[in-house]
This record gives sequence, C-alpha cells and structure tokens, in this order.
Amino acid sequence: VPLVESGGGLVQAGGSLRLSCAASGRTFSSYTKGWFRRAPGKEREFVAAISWNGGTTVYADSVKGRFTISRDNAHNTMYLQMNSLKPEDTAVYYCAAGLVALRSDAYSIWGQGTQVTVSS
Repeated sequence: VPLVESGGGLVQAGGSLRLSCAASGRTFSSYTKGWFRRAPGKEREFVAAISWNGGTTVYADSVKGRFTISRDNAHNTMYLQMNSLKPEDTAVYYCAAGLVALRSDAYSIWGQGTQVTVSS
C-alpha cells in the first residue's frame, strides 16, 4: 500500500484530530497530495489539497477555517489537522497523491482510509 493513513478515531463535537498520511516505498515528494472523505451513503468529496512544495493549499468550503493541510517531504508524510469538528465531518478519510491539479479528482495513488467519527 503506497499511502497509509492514521490518526482517525472517535471525538466529541468541538474536538480535534490530526490525521497523518505516510508514504511507503516511494516518496511522492513531487506530487500534489490531497485529502478526501466519504460519509455513509454519500459520494466521495474533496476536503483539501497541497502542492508538491507546500506553497499552495486549497480547501472545501465546508472545512475552510477549521482544517489545515500540511506536508513534510523530508519524512514523506502529509497531515490534516482538524479542529472544531462537527458530526457532519464523520466519514472515512482518504489521502491521495498524483501529478494533478490541486482540485482534481484524478489522483492516481490512494490510501485505504481512516475512520473519523464525531459524536454530538
């Protein structure tokens, strides 16, 4: 598995979690990376993305101001700091990498996902 997510779990509304996405076997340091999520019964949706050098980030309107995406190419890891969590943030969160535009959904490399559950 080229990308491995961790850091998911159960948290109360208003709480915080930090997701990590570690690259395995390859560095993907020149790739755009992103976070997506899929809630039960819903389509996968874009959450955030970051350029290869971390200089540009974009967010879905639903998470803007609450989530922060970052990456550490020296350690082949990407992060998603999630604050002020809401029950509607409950989903399986996936990290992805690709030679794509930031808001593309054509990422070619995916992790297996980590569950985030926010209780009210």
